[in-house]
Amino acid sequence: MSNLPVVKNSLETYLAQINQFPLLTPEEEFQLAVRYYKYKDITAAHKLITSNLRFVVKVALEYRSYGVKLVDLIQEGNIGLMMAVKKFNPYKGYRFISYAIWWIRAYIQNFIIKTWSLVKIGTTQAQKKLFYKIGKIRKALESGDGDEKKYEVLAKDFDVAKEDIIEMEQRMSSRDLSLDSPFDDEGELTHLELLQEDSPNQEEILARQQEEEIREREVQKALKRLNEKEAYVIKHRIMADEPLTLQEIGNHLKLSRERVRQIESEALKKLRREISSSLALQS
Repeated sequence: MSNLPVVKNSLETYLAQINQFPLLTPEEEFQLAVRYYKYKDITAAHKLITSNLRFVVKVALEYRSYGVKLVDLIQEGNIGLMMAVKKFNPYKGYRFISYAIWWIRAYIQNFIIKTWSLVKIGTTQAQKKLFYKIGKIRKALESGDGDEKKYEVLAKDFDVAKEDIIEMEQRMSSRDLSLDSPFDDEGELTHLELLQEDSPNQEEILARQQEEEIREREVQKALKRLNEKEAYVIKHRIMADEPLTLQEIGNHLKLSRERVRQIESEALKKLRREISSSLALQS
């Protein structure tokens, strides 16, 4: 699969590339799926993947407001698509893309959770639980009376803090918005003018600085437990202001994107264990 289109600097170029691959009819899709399922025909698998790359982009766009680079979401979704081809049984009676969408979403969602986990140490499990239940939460919030009461009921149902539900719901429903855009029809009031002054006092600033220093120190100590490749992946994928893509790191380390993803996953597990152990000893 090494000759698949790769998301690089220009998303438009990538979209132009993948749109050149024609969509498959149900009959064509079934025949290709059977060829791979029975005979592991790589050519058939390649056609199944390339004809569905545009669906990966469509799913990735749903998560573009989560604070993660779109190219990374697409690459993760592509890995999920390839995994779907490997696992798909064409004799089950449903379309391939209906099956593949589950894998695409799973890889994208897992990547987002991993990206958040280092930032939100200590609440990862609650966030992960809510992440996969956010659809039910939204439906519950859209019905009934009094949001405050509903938050409390949901918090009890999901066994998390009410504040976690509020924060997660806000993150998931957020969209890009210009603060200079009009708030009302007359256009005299902007969103910027409605922002409240929530600047922390000096004690809060000092406490946050100390917390940041402790966290930074523990992360740096944990990084020393990683091998050279693991440290490189974490520094350039998770900690960098402008993170590199899986492909860019793979090119540098002369590894496949899938191998880089595996290294990243293992390195994050090591970091979490080291940081959790260190913080537990201090508490």
